[in-house]
Amino acid sequence: MSTPGTSSDTTPVLDEQALDELLGRVITDLGGALVVPLALIGDRLGLFTLLRDVGPATPAELAAAGGLAERYVREWLRAMAAAGYVAHVSGDDPAAARYRLTPEQAAAFTDPDSPAAVAGGFQSMAAALRVLDRLTDAFRTGAGIAWHEHHPDLFEGTERFFRPAYTAGLTSEWIPALDGLEERLRAGVRAADVGCGFGASTIIMARAYPASTWSGIDSHAPSIEAARERAAAAGLGNVIFELGAADGLSGAYDFIAFFDCLHDMPDPVGALRAARSALADGGTVMLVEPMSWDTVAEGLNPLGKVFAAASLYVCLPSGLSGPPQAGLGNQAGPARTCALAREAGFGRARVATATPFNLIYELTP
Repeated sequence: MSTPGTSSDTTPVLDEQALDELLGRVITDLGGALVVPLALIGDRLGLFTLLRDVGPATPAELAAAGGLAERYVREWLRAMAAAGYVAHVSGDDPAAARYRLTPEQAAAFTDPDSPAAVAGGFQSMAAALRVLDRLTDAFRTGAGIAWHEHHPDLFEGTERFFRPAYTAGLTSEWIPALDGLEERLRAGVRAADVGCGFGASTIIMARAYPASTWSGIDSHAPSIEAARERAAAAGLGNVIFELGAADGLSGAYDFIAFFDCLHDMPDPVGALRAARSALADGGTVMLVEPMSWDTVAEGLNPLGKVFAAASLYVCLPSGLSGPPQAGLGNQAGPARTCALAREAGFGRARVATATPFNLIYELTP
């Protein structure tokens, strides 16, 4: 006699509906895994922008506008239309079909300043996948993969992906949510942006609060070079960019910020402790971190899927790449993040505000 849920030979009885749903999710994920690099090709070749400007267009018309091979463009358009990244307008013949970009697609794929811009996500995640062989070995050894060891597209793509959100919310919502900070920045203080990367966040703040002086600090030399070029192009005289470690702050600062970087650090408590030591009386630290949750169940959602997977490729290996190998990952959650701040010596740590994608923390002595 078999027990419920098994056949007489002890083989588990499959729920066919559940199996179909699982396979459906796999097909969706396989499609996404293939479409993202193809979308990156479209971004590199300017295909999305061309289609916005010349569409509705056939594959031949789009290829001619970009000086590209029609047969490749034809297949690319079919893949993008199936993904919902471009709109199929008319025509059943693949060679004669017409495609265009909707206004929403144009905002997402062609406007670098739109809050909906996602091309940087294509670039950074395609770059992250290049460590797959090393990551497989890391599962066996526990070794880390440092930030600087990734493909250069990760650095540029990360800036492209994060900058629109910083532009949209940093000075209009995030900083005003911290007690008294905006008034102090307007009056003029000394401020630091730790882990500044290409300097997007630093430049936004330096432009918005010209009375304050800003130091962008990062341990990645190519990023600091890019940040200096961008600050010079912006004509900003109140910002400098310096090569340095997160625990190398010197002097006293009234405001210290960490944008989407603390969880990547092998010693996040050490970085926060250094910030606490460098903080002037009455100063404030702001942490901007990816959205995360305190329990596993809360994070079982589409955004949690993206962030937890990205953590495995980039954030966790970076956090294991040096002593003390904290390996925080990007899903630490508010409770643990605030606990780390208190461990580093902050008397107050709270989530000041949030977006669908980020948590903004305020830390004070």
